[in-house]
Amino acid sequence: MTSLQFHTLDVFTATPYCGNPLAVVLGADDLSAQDMQTMAREFNLSETIFVQAPVNPAHTARVRIFFPTAEIPFAGHPTIGCAILLATSTQPEGDFSTEILLEEEAGLVPVRVVRRREEVEAEFTAPVLPSAAPGTAAPELIAQALDLVPQDLGFASHQPGIWQGGPSFLYVPVADLDVLARARPIEPFWSELMDRAGVDSAYLYTPGVDCDFQARMFSPTAGIPEDPATGSATAILAAQLRAARVLRPGTQSFTLHQGVEMGRPSTLTLTVDYAAEGITAMRIRGTAVHISQGQMRRP
Repeated sequence: MTSLQFHTLDVFTATPYCGNPLAVVLGADDLSAQDMQTMAREFNLSETIFVQAPVNPAHTARVRIFFPTAEIPFAGHPTIGCAILLATSTQPEGDFSTEILLEEEAGLVPVRVVRRREEVEAEFTAPVLPSAAPGTAAPELIAQALDLVPQDLGFASHQPGIWQGGPSFLYVPVADLDVLARARPIEPFWSELMDRAGVDSAYLYTPGVDCDFQARMFSPTAGIPEDPATGSATAILAAQLRAARVLRPGTQSFTLHQGVEMGRPSTLTLTVDYAAEGITAMRIRGTAVHISQGQMRRP
């Protein structure tokens, strides 16, 4: 029987058992897509990332990322967690700053990893700029699908939108933290909303108390009832902020909290470069803490 080494980390937090848990499987070169899907179902975390030798030797690794139900081209917390694991494995002690280059299905993702005074932080540049996604989402249906009323939706100049940048998300601004806490997916309206919007996830957000925005992300049809921290959705949020006329020319950073309502608080930092031609780059920054390691048999 052959086995593979795996690690788990909690991402977008420096506190164990907070943030978004991640499984990283090393030496996955000989695994088939079905093997990886089977192992991802076994971990049953929101995402599992598999590390392979890079196609281009100048890069650090090729990686493939799986929900419990399907492969996805790009995701934020696997990118952050995997880069931190690879960087700290080669530099186990002391402060450092290094660049990790991950070949993801959506494209090449550069990640800057820095350790200062034992805290390790990583920042990646999203591989795809956001754009409008097809689909429709009527406010009445959004409200029904989230057990809310239409008056709970939106704040200031923020209105629901559907955006893509690798994955696609329905973005739902809500009036306040109380509405955010009350929201929950309700069938059969949820499945109808996902079908009409052409997505499998809804990202809710509202102004925070000690952050710019507090968010929740629901994706039960992808096997994720609620996600504690969603880096890809936070990156694509840049398009939603542009639509709400929040972005100014130049570089802006926003701090977001997620996972609060489910007892796994996470902190993410979104940095957006915005110019006359539109958004030119989005970067996501966060920390991670190592939780466990072990051996797992091959399927």
